[in-house]
Amino acid sequence: MNNKLFLAAVALFATTICTAGENEKANPNKPVFTVVKQNPITSVKDQNQSGTCWDYSTMSYFEAEILKSTGKTYDLCESFVANKTYMDRAIQVVRLHGDCQFSEGGASNDVLYAIQNYGICPEDAMPLPGTPQGDSLYNFNEFFSLMTPYVQGVAKSSAKKISNQWKEGLQGILDAYLGKCPEKFNYQGKTYTPQTFAASLGLDWNNYTTFTSYTHHPFWTSFAVEVQDNWRNPLSWNIPIEDIEKIIDNAVMNGYTVAWGGDVSEDGFTRTGLAYMIDTKKMENLKGSDMAKWLKLAPAKKKSLVDSLGVDVPEIGVSQKLRQENYDNWQLTDDHGMLIYGIAKDQKGKEYYMVKNSWGETGEYKGTWYMTKSFILNNLMDMMINKNAVPKDIRKKLDI
Repeated sequence: MNNKLFLAAVALFATTICTAGENEKANPNKPVFTVVKQNPITSVKDQNQSGTCWDYSTMSYFEAEILKSTGKTYDLCESFVANKTYMDRAIQVVRLHGDCQFSEGGASNDVLYAIQNYGICPEDAMPLPGTPQGDSLYNFNEFFSLMTPYVQGVAKSSAKKISNQWKEGLQGILDAYLGKCPEKFNYQGKTYTPQTFAASLGLDWNNYTTFTSYTHHPFWTSFAVEVQDNWRNPLSWNIPIEDIEKIIDNAVMNGYTVAWGGDVSEDGFTRTGLAYMIDTKKMENLKGSDMAKWLKLAPAKKKSLVDSLGVDVPEIGVSQKLRQENYDNWQLTDDHGMLIYGIAKDQKGKEYYMVKNSWGETGEYKGTWYMTKSFILNNLMDMMINKNAVPKDIRKKLDI
């Protein structure tokens, strides 16, 4: 390298260092994470324009369970589960004459139910419609604009008697937009049905249970969480929120993951990969004109402000009372499902859960969100977990 090139390289290097330094000074509150525990997971997927987070997060959970149990990596088929689940949900809507919701959403139990009752297949055994044309991602806008009025039309029919032919028509819509579920397929040199493939994955499908934490039902009993997408009404164990934290921590530290369902509509959930349970009163009282206008800020500006505050975002603590209040006044909803797979700390010692999302490799952490314990616990609707990941004292108390 000649002197001129060398001097130019040095100048460029110095400029880069200077710029990096300026960026750090611009946001000294940006979290710097140290991993406490990180468990193996499969690749980040993209649910695209579909309300199937319940499907992606729980399928990701079972893929992680298989990885832990057998060391094998699978890419299981979300569209298989969606095909079976939407038919089951439509049947319920028709049976109830439309007096229940038909929507894209669902719960972790829907995935477990589908696998237990219908089996499962790998992703490549059921290619998505449109794949030859290059459209391999879900887009439910057209799909549900056709399917919802179809189901509602049958459910609200004025006929005294209906035939079963509506199921044939609905199955055609499902197969057209999700792909047809295979009866048999080949995988790594063997022939399977969906049921035999599910049995081959090395998991005991009876090992899974769900937990929640609300005071309108007695603790240490089970009930069906009253949200519309919990339409199968499976029972969840109801325990204090501090015991939920014990279960999650015990699971992660012992190599398990957790399928989390909850609310990410809070201002503290950013698109860059962070989530804080903001103390809005403290935000209002912070000095500075922007802070004083916190409640009047547009959502995008609020999220930008949260990002700039980083580790200094004022948070509220975990509160059983607040959880119940937010549930009863509709602030706490079940709008998203994600996979907890690790624990990390920032430079100030605050603990976060490492959470796999299903929006592709988006955000600063390529599809992972670092969500504070306060956010996860205050916004949890319910969670699915392997019974063996639950601390022994809690298992004994519940007799599971």
